[in-house]
Amino acid sequence: MKRATNLLLVPRRIQNLRFLSEKAAGNLAMEPGKKTTHFGFTDVDEEEKEKKVHHVFANVAKKYDLMNDAMSMGVHRLWKDYYVGGLQIPYNAKILDMAGGTGDIAFRLLRHSPTAKVTVSDINQPMLDVGKERAETERDINPSRLEWICANAEQMPFESNTYDLFTMSFGIRNCTHPQKVIAEAFRILKPGGQLAILEFSQVNAALKPIYDAYSFNVIPVLGEILASDRQSYQYLVESIRKFPNQDEFARIIREEGFERVTYENMTFGVCSIHKGTKPRK
Repeated sequence: MKRATNLLLVPRRIQNLRFLSEKAAGNLAMEPGKKTTHFGFTDVDEEEKEKKVHHVFANVAKKYDLMNDAMSMGVHRLWKDYYVGGLQIPYNAKILDMAGGTGDIAFRLLRHSPTAKVTVSDINQPMLDVGKERAETERDINPSRLEWICANAEQMPFESNTYDLFTMSFGIRNCTHPQKVIAEAFRILKPGGQLAILEFSQVNAALKPIYDAYSFNVIPVLGEILASDRQSYQYLVESIRKFPNQDEFARIIREEGFERVTYENMTFGVCSIHKGTKPRK
């Protein structure tokens, strides 16, 4: 057993050496005065991150749902069902599902509240194209209650005080400025509107060694086998570690003006649901 584990770790060490050298080269090439942010564990110009993230999801769009099943062993479906099932959705609600890509959350929203109108928005058109195709094959939803708009979550092209509910699932950690996304969500929501974000988070300390071993040694390999794209899934694993923990993210939501901010952990903190309400004043 020990031998098998070591065999798995050798390629990982080689990859780490290559990754560290690439990171160092990227940092040395950074122009003085440029604002930087993280792309996984690598520092990049803020302007460059959006392009890199766009490239990642354009690459994985057609295999995204398959990879979600493989990486989580299907558990992501339970997380999403629980997330949507816990939402209080008004009759004839207007919902904005940001980073909605392939429609996983939007379809659940319509099943949960058939009278709702859902705007699915994503910065990546190939992801939206997959979602549109899926919508035509989902027999238990009405595709006419969906609209698909390619847009940046940090600069939403939607009018203020328009939506009853803002949802975002496993997307905000890929944004350069998560606080700008929260500010935009606050703007487009009606007074009394709800924000609900499902995102990977900080796992329970007791589970962390196992979780890290699986994330770094298995998920990139699955990406290579199922989607022929190891690097994109390496980034996705790393992006989780760079995202604020549950309390820090709750603080960001409060600072942007939301009230009654709460969070709920799922699967020992592997992911969490954050909620907030825009004041009625």
